[in-house]
Amino acid sequence: MDNYKLSGVDVAAGYESIDIIARHVDSTKRDGVISGIGGFAGLFSLAKFKNMEEPILASGTDGVGTKLKIAFAMNKHDTVGIDCVAYSVNDIICTGAEPLYFLDYIACGKVFPEKIGQIVGGIAEGCRMANCALVGGETAEMPGFYPEDEYDLAGTAVGIIDKKNIIDGSKIVENDVLIGIASSGLHSNGYSLVRKILQPDCKNVVEYIDEFGRTLGEELLEPTKIYVRTILDMIQNIEVKGICNITGGGFLENIPRMMPADMTAKVKLGSWEIPPVFSYLENIGKVDHTEMHNIFNMGIGMVLAVSENDADSALKRLNELNEKGYIIGEIAKCGNGGLIYV
Repeated sequence: MDNYKLSGVDVAAGYESIDIIARHVDSTKRDGVISGIGGFAGLFSLAKFKNMEEPILASGTDGVGTKLKIAFAMNKHDTVGIDCVAYSVNDIICTGAEPLYFLDYIACGKVFPEKIGQIVGGIAEGCRMANCALVGGETAEMPGFYPEDEYDLAGTAVGIIDKKNIIDGSKIVENDVLIGIASSGLHSNGYSLVRKILQPDCKNVVEYIDEFGRTLGEELLEPTKIYVRTILDMIQNIEVKGICNITGGGFLENIPRMMPADMTAKVKLGSWEIPPVFSYLENIGKVDHTEMHNIFNMGIGMVLAVSENDADSALKRLNELNEKGYIIGEIAKCGNGGLIYV
């Protein structure tokens, strides 16, 4: 006789996973959460923000991408959840919005409760870093669609900001300064090229690399830095005119997104410290140095545009927040807009 378990879906394992997930969810609660795991929707009260003149919701959604292949090869699943949260909250913080809550989606070939617990544990850790409540999600067991030992992971964050405080880059002018904030490594971009360089099976991820002080796989799985607390602090203390998350497309695609169309970002190559992992990939993959900047973050995870007079204060404040900050360029009114390297 056929039943659901024989078809590949283990309901009992799903229930066990929910129990594990519930403990992680509880650790992310913040003011506003008025629902728990088990309902059909996550509920969040906006009463705290009723004094805003015109409250605007900001939302972002993203996944972890093919970085998950490294997690599969290493059988290490406790950090990719941080990456999942990071990309959504780092995007919405570029508007100046405060992240409020997060929802995740895990699709897998088979539910292994311990593995799901590790994944969601990372998601909860990312939410705590961003002061963002995990209010719900979905774990979909899809036998025959995904291999039993593989999964995909994505999520959505929602934040809020008063309309008058939205940071949209419209105040950026010529001679403003670009401040780069250090990344934690590769973050979660460019991993299709990384895997091509390392060969698709990624069997060499277990190799110990002296310049990293750990295995190649551990270096590649370093989670994406979450900048929420840093950016919210900077906005309170410095006039920040534009904010850019260095994601897919590196510098070339992302920095112009925060500027008026008639402005050009002049980025000075060599003005910041590049972590060893980028040089390692550049050398063994024989990738052009400029092209590396158009694919990876090269050690800069977030870029702020501030006035020339505020640049020193911005660097000082970043130092007080234990962040590495660099002046990496300036805004000019030349050419057809976009970005040039100098």
